[in-house]
Amino acid sequence: ASIAIVSEGINNASDALTSLLTLVGTKLAGKHRDKKHPFGYGRIEYLTSLIVAVLILVTGIETLKSSIERIIRPADLAVSYLSLAVIAVTAVAKFALGTYTVKMGKKVGSGALEGVGVDSRNDSLISVVTIAASLVFLFSGVSLDAYAGIFISVLILRSGFLILKDTVADLLGRPADEELAADLYREIRSTEGVAAAVDLILHNYGPDAYTGSCNLEIDHDTTVGEIYQVLRKLQIDIYAKYKVAMVFGLYAIDNDHEGVREIRRDIAAFIRDREHVQSFHAVYLEPDTNRIYCDFIVDYDLKDWDGLRADFLAYMAERYPGSEIALNIETEFV
Repeated sequence: ASIAIVSEGINNASDALTSLLTLVGTKLAGKHRDKKHPFGYGRIEYLTSLIVAVLILVTGIETLKSSIERIIRPADLAVSYLSLAVIAVTAVAKFALGTYTVKMGKKVGSGALEGVGVDSRNDSLISVVTIAASLVFLFSGVSLDAYAGIFISVLILRSGFLILKDTVADLLGRPADEELAADLYREIRSTEGVAAAVDLILHNYGPDAYTGSCNLEIDHDTTVGEIYQVLRKLQIDIYAKYKVAMVFGLYAIDNDHEGVREIRRDIAAFIRDREHVQSFHAVYLEPDTNRIYCDFIVDYDLKDWDGLRADFLAYMAERYPGSEIALNIETEFV
């Protein structure tokens, strides 16, 4: 029997199983939140993608082993035009279905669906290789069957590895969607009474389930009642538009204070020649205590945070003797 055609059949059987797993995973991911899982079941999709990736890799490894064995121990081939016709029809169907599935996966933000769709499209290419190798044998008697099997197994393994890589990244936690983050920042920063918005963090609990936090710079003369009305409405609007449950932290600022403006100028001079410090914010001079607050945003290439802190404290102590410096160093999460 043709190892390429057998591999095609094994791969199709694997696809049926992964499609079933994806369907079950998507159904479970849609379950309503409960006491055990207050953020819902959306992350089940990531587990489904992980299982799908492992099954695809196992299929690829088995196909590769069989193909290598066929090279070592050649065997007679049995190929019919009818079987090739069936493979050709299924190839067209798999490509169309795969394209549609990838499109729907992107639309609903489902990595599991995208993975199945990509795998289905790759399968159509595998079918083309199988047909080509079989036709060469039928017309010339030259067997490329085992080599076609190796090529097919490499494609299968590549597909499984890419799905596994993306799924592991989702499970470990990666930056939120840039477009969503930009929309949220735009929405928050355009809100009256908000001087600046920084430190946006988005936690993902499924393809379309987010909780988020953001720190806002608010003039220190603003009352709690005034800012409550603004932020409560902002929370409601953001959830209605983006389905993100936001909480806000507050930084008091007093940019009209000449002392604060001088502090800001000195901090700007300090970070000017430090390539790993991207920006600073939350500068505040606490009345009656001489405590100075400041936050630095640094990039991920900076390893010596303690060194940066020590340099800054020494720099500020020289300019503001007797003041307590409260420096917070952090990275951007989106």
